[in-house]
Amino acid sequence: MLRLVTAGSVDDGKSTLIGRLLYDSQSIYEDQLHAVRRASRGGLELALLTDGLRAEREQGITIDVAYRYFNTPKRKFILADTPGHEQYTRNMATGASNADVAILLLDASRGIQPQSRRHACIIGLLGIRHLVVLVNKMDLVGYSEQVFRSLQRELSSAINQLEFETTEFFPVSASSGTNVVHRSSATPWFHGPALLEYLETLDVSRSDHRTPFRLPVQLVQRTADFRGYSGQIASGKMQVGDSITVLPSLRSTRVKSIVTFDSELQQAIAPQSVTLTVEDELDISRGDILVDSENLPFSTRNFRAQLIWFSERPLSPGNRYLLKHTTQVTSAEIVVESVIDINSMAESTSEMLRINDIGTVQIESARPIFFDPYRRNRETGSFILIDPTTNNTVAAGMIVAPAQSSIRKANHDLGIVVSVRRNHPVLERLRQGDSGTANVVVLSNWNRKAVDLLSQAGIHVVVIDAPLEIAEIRREGSLDILLQTLQSLPNSAGN
Repeated sequence: MLRLVTAGSVDDGKSTLIGRLLYDSQSIYEDQLHAVRRASRGGLELALLTDGLRAEREQGITIDVAYRYFNTPKRKFILADTPGHEQYTRNMATGASNADVAILLLDASRGIQPQSRRHACIIGLLGIRHLVVLVNKMDLVGYSEQVFRSLQRELSSAINQLEFETTEFFPVSASSGTNVVHRSSATPWFHGPALLEYLETLDVSRSDHRTPFRLPVQLVQRTADFRGYSGQIASGKMQVGDSITVLPSLRSTRVKSIVTFDSELQQAIAPQSVTLTVEDELDISRGDILVDSENLPFSTRNFRAQLIWFSERPLSPGNRYLLKHTTQVTSAEIVVESVIDINSMAESTSEMLRINDIGTVQIESARPIFFDPYRRNRETGSFILIDPTTNNTVAAGMIVAPAQSSIRKANHDLGIVVSVRRNHPVLERLRQGDSGTANVVVLSNWNRKAVDLLSQAGIHVVVIDAPLEIAEIRREGSLDILLQTLQSLPNSAGN
């Protein structure tokens, strides 16, 4: 299965390209083709195969994301046709979020547009590894090799920092079919394959099962004699008997069984949807995440991320939003660090993000979240922001790394408390609302009530039962040092 997304500026020919792929690969039903012929003005308008909304046909633009499916003898394809208009950038980002390959179209007669650069940047941020650039409408420039090579050099220079695994350029004409499904004699200077031939042979095998196991819990299945925890495996693999850790409680157990709709499995890998049962009686609910005990994710309330801003209302200091990460929702504050200049791809200092801006921010959430950097894991490294007053999704985000400090200008060092007991003085201070005594509390000889109380006070809680170099962590004063130290400790049952 290959998931494709088209991108590029308005009128660069994205819908026509998909229509050509469907038409030339004989993947259109007769009634669909008949309907398009009736709606076409003049010749066969292939773009109408994907532009189905009345407003799209009236204006000749794509507004919503349209999905089309077709097969060849070698591969199955899912095509997402996304809008090029700047107003609908958020729709493009949504359509691209699950793609394996991005097809970026350029109009040979107009050159590279600002929206072309913006879409290329979004494709890179979303972690799509393979980019295909189609210099379209080559018939309008007489199939000029010089025009093709010039655009190839210009775009290659603009996107060289986006780190794609592969970037391939094709001279095509979607309206006439040149180099789309079949090679054409109109470009004798081009020695590569046709687009479809390339897509059929491109290796896009995912390695999600080689990354650490992560399963966000979506639902608890419970009957008189059964309790299971359902969700889609975000990454990695696990099998019966494996040791897993429940976050945020940090309690460990082992997988007792892996249940699906029609059978039980000995092993499951991403992206399967399964129900797990565990050997111990643990408090696990929606919003928790099950992870590999030997490879825990980052855990912090403060992290840096890259945002694509969707809302007409700007992101400015002081605004609070709901942050939805995996199956957990928590409130968050955001501080903007910089914004990307689409023309130069350089970052400049800013305190605000406006609609369609792409920038780097620092986020502080009300509760700790458990994540892997987006480059390592697209599922646990992504999130969305929701405006709590309108319930609108205002941004999509990709986590870069934990932040070095809180966005609030704290005037105290990193606090560490070890062996907290039920009547420890720190708990009394917390009951009185003094949540500034520590950023991190390390508990051993712990109880669940203490953990809940500390978490509600907005303090990051880590439960351990192993020696810890407290003096070194105090000296460094760094949350990153603490997390790295904790993750290097040998795990013991029940921690």
